[in-house]
Amino acid sequence: MRIAYQGEPGAYSEAAALRFKASADPLPRATFEDVFAAVQEGVATHGILPIENTIGGTIHENYDLLLRHELPIVGEVRLSVVHNLLALEGTTRAILKRVYSHPQGLAQCERFLRTLEGVEIVATYDTAGSAKMIRDGQLRDTGAIASRRAAEVFGLAVLDAGVHDYADNTTRFLIIGRAKSAVASADKTTIVFTVPNDAGALFKALSVFALRDIDLTKLESRPIPDRPFEYLFYADLAATREDLPCARALVHLAEFAPLLRTLGSYPRWQEPDPDPIQD
Repeated sequence: MRIAYQGEPGAYSEAAALRFKASADPLPRATFEDVFAAVQEGVATHGILPIENTIGGTIHENYDLLLRHELPIVGEVRLSVVHNLLALEGTTRAILKRVYSHPQGLAQCERFLRTLEGVEIVATYDTAGSAKMIRDGQLRDTGAIASRRAAEVFGLAVLDAGVHDYADNTTRFLIIGRAKSAVASADKTTIVFTVPNDAGALFKALSVFALRDIDLTKLESRPIPDRPFEYLFYADLAATREDLPCARALVHLAEFAPLLRTLGSYPRWQEPDPDPIQD
């Protein structure tokens, strides 16, 4: 299994790919769009996408890409994320002038970053990529928020460990593939739909699941491009589309939803052990 991920070696997405399948061959790509392209073109068998974080919230770009592409969700994985302040050996907090990281990494360490007086906070394309930029440029006045593995990969020192704002910092990732057939042991389904701009339309849409005792574990709205103040609704259902109640609910929803698409049915993540594997 070759899993494409966005970022450099040492990125959290790489760690999540190996958590999903320890024997996987992680394939770095520059952008999330490139992850989809790698799977579509057969360069990778699967792709991995961060979709939400317990501190930073939703990665909206990836919801949009899931709708734009015809690659189904086939699995998910959760990763405990431990952020660290990295720098070249010999650099101290006192001489830092800037800190690099991905916007999500910065958002997850906001309180810590406010303690760095006079330090410029710079958003970059990747957490591990920020460490690479420091190594490649030999930037002795610059730090990066990234993983401990990124420090090892790019030869940096850990100035401060565990700098994220909350102890329970977990990111959920989705696995995409090319197979359209039902995934064995699937017990979760992600859909996207729209509703008419009528009173009670969203209530009516959600009731098709409530009437059949189907739990919605997530509901997210996103603006529809080129249609101001109209919205797509992404929902996670605690059921597979192959179950008769779920299938009937989707048929019922399709009767009045202008758009309804199933993005994938897949097994929900089961923790193999209680200990985080990434720091």
